[in-house]
Amino acid sequence: MATIYEVSELAGVSLATVSRVMNNNAKVSEKTRTKVLQAMDELGYRPNSIAQSLASNRTNSVGVLVSELHGGFFGFIMDGIENELRLANKHIIITTGHSDEAQEKSAIEFLISRKCDALILLTDSVDDDYLVSISKTIPTVLVNRKVDEMAQNCISLNNELGGYLATKALIEKGHKDIAYISGPDWKVDSHDRLVGHQRALAEHDITYQNDLFYQGDFNEGTGFEGYNELTAAPTKFTAIACGNDEMASGAMKAARKQGLNLPKDLSIVGFDNNMFASYLYPELTTIDNSAYLMGKMATDIILKNVYKQDDIAIQNVFEPKLITRNSIATK
Repeated sequence: MATIYEVSELAGVSLATVSRVMNNNAKVSEKTRTKVLQAMDELGYRPNSIAQSLASNRTNSVGVLVSELHGGFFGFIMDGIENELRLANKHIIITTGHSDEAQEKSAIEFLISRKCDALILLTDSVDDDYLVSISKTIPTVLVNRKVDEMAQNCISLNNELGGYLATKALIEKGHKDIAYISGPDWKVDSHDRLVGHQRALAEHDITYQNDLFYQGDFNEGTGFEGYNELTAAPTKFTAIACGNDEMASGAMKAARKQGLNLPKDLSIVGFDNNMFASYLYPELTTIDNSAYLMGKMATDIILKNVYKQDDIAIQNVFEPKLITRNSIATK
């Protein structure tokens, strides 16, 4: 079996240079990198990952905590993380916290026990002080959450603007009687989207009415239930803004079950731009949440600060965009 010494001799470079190439260190010229890779290929040399880890004090793995494994939002984020890590020859270890404090803490401790080089966390329930204390022991990046003491390592979406844009899209089509189905109010992103909805109403002198509000849980079922609850109230509406696409799809299903023609009888807008949004009927107008890019950017922070890859520009806050399809009719 070929050794790193033989690779060094064949390529005509030092052992340190071979090590830098194996660890994807940017401080190696492309010409030298090519020579080393060709020598490795010619000798059939395969780096010993355990030896690399001991030599560099790195496991070349990043721990990722998400709330759930299902759902387009988390899927896009994990895809952005995994793709970026794979390009850098690093690996991902994924676990879940289910928006529960005890489970989130247990998951974080598990990732630390696996000797991860850094953590990317999507947390709902652990408090800021706990996250700050963790960040002092292991490089940590937060996604979809902002903690002031860790601001440079936080990636988030301007959810308030997203909620504003969604409702404004309905208002610009002439709708004034607009219902809202939100996610859980204790989740910051859900709360901020509702605040954006209220800002759009106020900006156009439309009174916010409590009986046109229903709090769901970001799942399709509460979109269905929410629509039925809203239509049982005396206040009528011509449009619904939903806190995410899953609840919007549930509301659409409930409306169609009641015999409504969409969007003629009811206009609707979602949030997240999930893959299925363009396959609904009518195709769902929604807000793109930049989930893939947020996952990629969280990884870039680690590649820059932990693995010392240069020339990476960091963007901490992403701006949502309205994706116009055909689920909104002119009033």
